[in-house]
Amino acid sequence: MATSNKNLSSYDKTTIPNAKDFRFGIVVSEWNPKITQGMFQGAFDAILDCGGIKENIVRWNVPGSFELVYGCKLMAESYDMLDAIIAIGSVIQGETKHFDFVCEAVGQGIKDLNVHGSVPVIFCVLTDNNLQQAIDRSGGKHGNKGTDAAIAAIKMAQLRKEANF
Repeated sequence: MATSNKNLSSYDKTTIPNAKDFRFGIVVSEWNPKITQGMFQGAFDAILDCGGIKENIVRWNVPGSFELVYGCKLMAESYDMLDAIIAIGSVIQGETKHFDFVCEAVGQGIKDLNVHGSVPVIFCVLTDNNLQQAIDRSGGKHGNKGTDAAIAAIKMAQLRKEANF
């Protein structure tokens, strides 16, 4: 396995733009709250670590991962000053095809927001086979996907700024 015994959330701050002038939205699924709260904390901490300001981070909660797309769309429309939005969710494989439908819809929905919107939306949705995999990727032995998403959000905010959008 590619992630075996690796923390994948390390980053070199010298290669990350300073986030002090950026505003971030974070939409967090309430489903699997231990996992999504861990990823939120990873994202929040990484933004602050890279110079971001706590008052420039807006958090909204939505009931589940399926609702992330609407939450991100509404957030982008409500806060025209946001430089990037992070969608945080966790979908864990069960015994039915529900997992497939939710994962596909969320992935396509966030892609559509990026194609049609002006604010980059970062996909931070774990799609794991079991709870242990989700724990390992939300602050466990493989790092924190929230941290990774925050670094992507900072880089995309800088790209947006450079494009004068």
